[in-house]
Amino acid sequence: MLSEASYATLIPVRSMDRAVRFYTETLGGKLLMRDKGDMKDFWASVKVADSDFWLIKPEEREKRSLAYSVFVVKDIKSTVGDLKAKGIKFRPAERMDKKTKIEGPIARDEGMGASAFFKDSEGNLLMLWESM
Repeated sequence: MLSEASYATLIPVRSMDRAVRFYTETLGGKLLMRDKGDMKDFWASVKVADSDFWLIKPEEREKRSLAYSVFVVKDIKSTVGDLKAKGIKFRPAERMDKKTKIEGPIARDEGMGASAFFKDSEGNLLMLWESM
C-alpha cells in the first residue's frame, strides 16, 4: 500500500558530476549511491533532508515537465539567505492575488504559506515552502 511506501523524485540531469555536487555541496545532501564504471554518469541517489533524489541521465534530451520537488522549511527567509550565499539565484516572486506579499524572491500568501523558486544545476525547478 502506498501509505507505507517511501518517495523519491526522479531528476533528469545533463552532467552527473555537476548535479551530484549541487545536491551534496550546495544543498547539503548526502550521496547514497552512484553507479560505477561505465555507468557512473547515468544514475545516482542523493538524500537531502528527508527526501531522496534519483539523478538520471536520459539517453535523449527530454522536455521538462511542470513537476518539481518541494523542500518544506521552517524559516524560508533564512533558508533563502543561506542558499543565496552559496550562489543560488532565485526566480522573482509572483503574486497569487492582491493580498500576496512579496519579499524579494519570497511570496507570502495569507492563510497558506510562503514560497520561493530556484533551479538546480541542471535547470530543474525546485521550490521552498514554509507553512503558515
